[in-house]
Amino acid sequence: MPAPWHTLVVPISTDLESRSLEAMADLFGALSDPIRLRILSQLGDCDECCVCELLPDSGIAPNLLSYHLAVLRRAGLIAAKRRGRWVDYRLVPAAFALLREALPGDAG
Repeated sequence: MPAPWHTLVVPISTDLESRSLEAMADLFGALSDPIRLRILSQLGDCDECCVCELLPDSGIAPNLLSYHLAVLRRAGLIAAKRRGRWVDYRLVPAAFALLREALPGDAG
């Protein structure tokens, strides 16, 4: 008899390669939203950008911008530095190098 949906057990891999693949999937997952891609593009145009500079060009509400910045930060694609009441964001080049290496064939 199958277990009810609320008792479903999802196996978690302890294999190093599988964990690495899961981490890469998280990175690519953070890139799966057009708003986050636009934010990354904006950050690519500057060394560091204040959230106050990102907001006018984002075309989204401040709380939604904060949410997408948090997703990118948790994925390790961007870094944040508090400056008084403002927060400056920048790209993390090492994360993008990992993404390039993860692409199959000559793409990386």
